[in-house]
Amino acid sequence: MSMFDDIPVGVGIIYEGERIRGKEMQVELGGPREQYKFELVQARNMDEINDENIEIIGKDLPDLEVGQNYPFGILIEVAGKEIEKDLEGVIERRIHEYLNFIEGFMHLNQRYDIQLRLNKKSYERGFNTLKLLGAVLIRLYKSELPFIEKIQIKFYTDPVPVKELFEKAMKIYNERDARARGMKDDDVDVFYGCSLCQSFAPTHLCVITPQRYANCGAISWFDGRATAKVDPKGPVFEITKGAKIDDIRGEYEGVNKVIKEKSLGEIERVYLYTAFGYPHTSCGCFEGVAFYIPEVDGFGVVHRNYKEDTVNGLSFVTISDLTAGGRQVDGFHGLSIEYMRSPRFLQADGGWNRIVWMPAEIKERIKEYMPPEIVPKIPTEKDVKTLDDLKAFLKEKDHPIVKTWVEPSKEVEQQSEGEMTVPTLEVPGEYLPVQGLPSGMNFKIILKNAKIKAEKMIIKAEKR
Repeated sequence: MSMFDDIPVGVGIIYEGERIRGKEMQVELGGPREQYKFELVQARNMDEINDENIEIIGKDLPDLEVGQNYPFGILIEVAGKEIEKDLEGVIERRIHEYLNFIEGFMHLNQRYDIQLRLNKKSYERGFNTLKLLGAVLIRLYKSELPFIEKIQIKFYTDPVPVKELFEKAMKIYNERDARARGMKDDDVDVFYGCSLCQSFAPTHLCVITPQRYANCGAISWFDGRATAKVDPKGPVFEITKGAKIDDIRGEYEGVNKVIKEKSLGEIERVYLYTAFGYPHTSCGCFEGVAFYIPEVDGFGVVHRNYKEDTVNGLSFVTISDLTAGGRQVDGFHGLSIEYMRSPRFLQADGGWNRIVWMPAEIKERIKEYMPPEIVPKIPTEKDVKTLDDLKAFLKEKDHPIVKTWVEPSKEVEQQSEGEMTVPTLEVPGEYLPVQGLPSGMNFKIILKNAKIKAEKMIIKAEKR
């Protein structure tokens, strides 16, 4: 007899990775259109828990309008002799895995970025109350994490308490993140791997170090250590670093070995601190993305809740699609906001001296961790709207990236009368986001007869 016989839809690993489109959904909880949403796990004393109690604060599913989205919060309180504060973040991250076991239910992202959808078919089959959602979570938590002796769950759909608890949750997240600051990757012999998102991206594995959080922003090195200890056969596990191959790019023999094994040979190498060469893969649950802007030879950074187009005209959704899926894509790097506070942040690419644009919300959150001299030199959507605006701003503020720009060659080819003049773009070869070209060499890219599209491109190797 299955422990889910009384649940009106299937529950199991076969439903992981299911996508629910807008036309198929009964309701959306959280999501990009809602400012206030969260999922939070808190460790409590045994006498503070009413075991297996499920409470709904606000409207239940039948009272929510079909096809609409709502503010939403999940508070899970747990107790047990082996439970410690370090486990809260890891238990929290399991919400993503367990809710995706439900047929017709989709959970994306984490912490304050959650997006949950229930499809109409599962609702019509009887999955029509948040109580069933809670029942699935409780049974999976107790069966898979036996150190949880007591558990209770509260779901929030009332906008007022959702907002209040959202603000409290943000403070708790920040306190957790601060614990690992100050530690260095060289201080430890092991990193941690997380394969929770392989149902959506089979070749992806998060490598978690003291100075590089999981892409989702929910699991620190301390979280990894705690969960690997209590759940050694789980999706978070120890990675022996092995010999250091490249300190600047962040390449280790032990990490490469595990990456190759866990990706079934698809990914053989990974650089932890660069967006070029063999960048760290991304699943899709990342908090933000660093994306290369070739017109200025720098990086923009955008986060999931940014709703406008970025300075190069792309939306977060478009950039996310280019980044996700467990691929290694030059110039695109999924990341957590906490990683942006790290001294190792894109260090092989120039770190903060290579960042040329970011949303004001993120800049405000992390500016105290940025080099003070660079803060006024990085524009936001409030300062620039186009790439021309961006170039002008960077020059005016004397951003460090400007010094790396190479002036176009004075050699101009003869053009017929009335033909449009097309500027030449020259960039250092080591920054050129094209694989297969020799390193350590400069290149000249000439677009010929470029009116609507380039008819010819010439790449010339130049002697030093």
